Amino acid sequence: MPINSAAHLAHLKLLHAQAVRDSVTLVRRTGPDDLRRPTPCSAWTLADLLAHMTAQHRGFAAAALGHGQDLAHWSVHPLGTDPVGSYGDAAEQVIEAFATVDDSDRVFALPEFSSAQSFPAHQAIGFHLIDYVVHAWDVARTLDLDYAPGPELLRAALPTALAVPDDDARLAPGSAFRPGLPVDDDAGALDRILAVLGRAPDWRRPVGSA
Repeated sequence: MPINSAAHLAHLKLLHAQAVRDSVTLVRRTGPDDLRRPTPCSAWTLADLLAHMTAQHRGFAAAALGHGQDLAHWSVHPLGTDPVGSYGDAAEQVIEAFATVDDSDRVFALPEFSSAQSFPAHQAIGFHLIDYVVHAWDVARTLDLDYAPGPELLRAALPTALAVPDDDARLAPGSAFRPGLPVDDDAGALDRILAVLGRAPDWRRPVGSA
């Protein structure tokens, strides 16, 4: 279906909500002692990753409601006394904000992506969807849990992953993605998504880490 159609937008929002709620299910398995664990995200601990994920939900929610240009909405704050609850609240906030979007071409300001241009809604929602397919995997690997997103979600996420520029921006401190890694031709969709976004699909938490 055309990417600017109402049907495509509705379907994209459903898949996005699935990706985000998958991440919530995994995050709910986090205990206080897990927050110090290393993650597949370079030098980030799980606490760092959750703070980033929570901030991104709030930033994208603001963008969907027309306030994305305000950098305050994207600020990363230290985790409070209930990081799991705060994460779940932020996740529902972005799902609810995206539910108000009824035009694939509604303009999103995403200053963390570019201060010089805005993005149509269908592209912005796709950005957030791919983030949370990958970040859900990050959390699962950190907690030694399984993560198996549905095939329809992976089919939607793979083209977005392949379209993410693999440039010097991935080397910047705090970048969510690292330079792409080689991947076997017969790799599954999730492994391909992970590899092109700089994740080693076989990553495991180092032995002896928290």
